[in-house]
Amino acid sequence: MLHAIHLYDRIRRGDGDDIVPRAILIGGKAAPGYAMAKNVIKCINNVARVINSDPVMEDRLRLVFYPDYNVSAMELICPAADLSEQISTAGKEASGTGNMKFMMNGAITIGTLDGANVEIREAVGENNFFLFGLTVDEIDKVRGQYDPQAIIDSDEDFSRVMHLLKSEHFNRFESGVLDAIHQSICEPADSWMTAADFRSFVDAQAAAGEAYKDTERWTTMSILNTASSGQFSTDRTMREYNDDIWKLEPIKLSSK
Repeated sequence: MLHAIHLYDRIRRGDGDDIVPRAILIGGKAAPGYAMAKNVIKCINNVARVINSDPVMEDRLRLVFYPDYNVSAMELICPAADLSEQISTAGKEASGTGNMKFMMNGAITIGTLDGANVEIREAVGENNFFLFGLTVDEIDKVRGQYDPQAIIDSDEDFSRVMHLLKSEHFNRFESGVLDAIHQSICEPADSWMTAADFRSFVDAQAAAGEAYKDTERWTTMSILNTASSGQFSTDRTMREYNDDIWKLEPIKLSSK
């Protein structure tokens, strides 16, 4: 969402001629008692409303929050996606299957070294994966001295994004409704360290945009992602579980 605001701000300022047209699709759900998750969804929808109603953004930038993300939706979204955004903070996501499905369908992954992203990058090669963000070890070193406000203040692009959030540009008729989002990003106790990964994410997205302009390169990367996805098959996974954990003997089927 912060990256979408960054692109929106650049285009508004006339600094977006080199930006590849994008449709950013975000899907997710919030548990009934998860107030911050609901705030995030509210913020995404407010930002989307402003971006999508601005005629300057037409054919250049779109942001959509899919309200009921499920398997049926994934059957349509997954084959259509060019870039798979797997943005969990390193160490926060145990694994992942959505990123594997995107990979199998030829989408290039932009992600952190977290969960199955690590295995995907190893399978396809670092040149066919857009890496960003702190590693688990780097996060451990930063924890306790994390200063998101200093990070924001030192980055002009980030400062502009945060100003748009704080100035209620996206909630002009709902004063204060997005304050919790702004505060959480500026909070030194933010366990996700969102601010720490902002610049790395923006730079990786810019690299992805440049790669996309080279049709031959992007097509090659896409094919290699699909071709390298075989190791994530159910058959291979079940065999490894059996070899390492269950140690069951295969059942020999009768030919009769």
